[in-house]
Amino acid sequence: MSAHCQLTGARPGFGNNISHSHRRTSRRFDPNVQRKRYWLPSEGRNIRLTLSVKAIKTVDSIGVEAAVARIRARGVKV
Repeated sequence: MSAHCQLTGARPGFGNNISHSHRRTSRRFDPNVQRKRYWLPSEGRNIRLTLSVKAIKTVDSIGVEAAVARIRARGVKV
């Protein structure tokens, strides 16, 4: 599963681990991405979205229809 959110577009960030001796090695900061299933009443079907936890809270507040409209406006197929 790719680590990006369909609603917010959150993607992994990159940086360095720094050891006690101050050696740097590459690391990756992944967003907390979950696959969640929602009922879409306008289409009469379930949809499965890959969302960050922040986006799940956004869907809870604005509703599934508005969230799907935002996702489609970004050009992502649902």
